[in-house]
Amino acid sequence: MFKRLKPNIGILNALVRITAGLTMLSFCTIRALKRPYSETNVLWIIIGAMKIAEGIVRFCPVTAIVQQTMQEDDHQEKDQAINPS
Repeated sequence: MFKRLKPNIGILNALVRITAGLTMLSFCTIRALKRPYSETNVLWIIIGAMKIAEGIVRFCPVTAIVQQTMQEDDHQEKDQAINPS
C-alpha cells in the first residue's frame, strides 16, 4: 500500500535543513505573535516545519522529482542515440 521512501539527501544536508527549519519556524512564530493579522507568517511557518520534516526523514520530494526527470531525460537521449530515426 505504501511505498517505502529511500533517503535522497545526505546527513549534512539533513542537518542544514533541520537547523534552517528550526530557525525559520522560531523566527516566524515570534513574528506571527507580534503581527497576528499577517497571513504570510503562516505560510513561512509551514515551510519551516516542512524543512524540519525533510531533514528528519532525509527525503525531499523536490529532489526526487528532479532526479526522476533527469533519469527520464537520460533514457530518452540513449534511445535517440541508438535509434536516430
